[in-house]
Amino acid sequence: MIVMGRGNHIPSIRAIPPGAMRLATAHDLSDYPGQGVGQYMGGEAIMERVLIVDDHPLVRDGLRSVIAISFDNCEIFEAASMEEAVSLLEKQDNFDLILLDLNIPDVRRLDGLKLLRDRFPILPVVMVSGAFDRPIVQEALAAGAAGFIPKSLKRSAIVDALHRVVSGEIYLPEAMGETIAPTAEEDEIARRIDSLTPQQKTVLAHLVRGRLNKQIAHDLGVSMTTIKAHVSAILQKLGVLSRTQAVIKANRVHFRAD
Repeated sequence: MIVMGRGNHIPSIRAIPPGAMRLATAHDLSDYPGQGVGQYMGGEAIMERVLIVDDHPLVRDGLRSVIAISFDNCEIFEAASMEEAVSLLEKQDNFDLILLDLNIPDVRRLDGLKLLRDRFPILPVVMVSGAFDRPIVQEALAAGAAGFIPKSLKRSAIVDALHRVVSGEIYLPEAMGETIAPTAEEDEIARRIDSLTPQQKTVLAHLVRGRLNKQIAHDLGVSMTTIKAHVSAILQKLGVLSRTQAVIKANRVHFRAD
């Protein structure tokens, strides 16, 4: 079952592509026989072990407090990076839930989620973020997330979300019940990006990652002159004057070369 903030079904869930729906519903109880989904006892969800992955100590402390108060005798583990999380999971992976921050320094966007889903497929992973929008939530579901919890939720709402997830449901923010159409500006940005050649899109992806021309040239095995030519063409096609402006536009539409 997929639920949104107040436990209602999402009327606009059809907006999520079929592939995303298939992956999202893969967290059904039947996919995790006896592992990683928590359970109901006496009407309450039981969570015995959880891993919080976030590089901000205050955020980890806040989540730890919410969990400790809401789930009796729950063992709470913490990791400040994906490397630290994987190291911990390789030693013991019998967790009921992983809470993963969207912005972990040593991974890019949803790469951490994808890594965890590949390495530890039976463990439900819920994304936690200070900001969210429909595209990133849909992308997280498509990558196998068991839900998406904004950090801005009230404590009671976070508790409700955690109870639903460990009980086998997929939690989405209440705002996901509303259809958010791309703006005309975003449509124009997407059109301009679509006009780039495959090579230019690859270079733009490197720019978005903050790579320098010499680093891109080395990674792609081409000359600096070639990279400079691609960057100039990208700026012209996007109608911007600098690399920074190009990156801002690319991020507006959540551009990814792959």
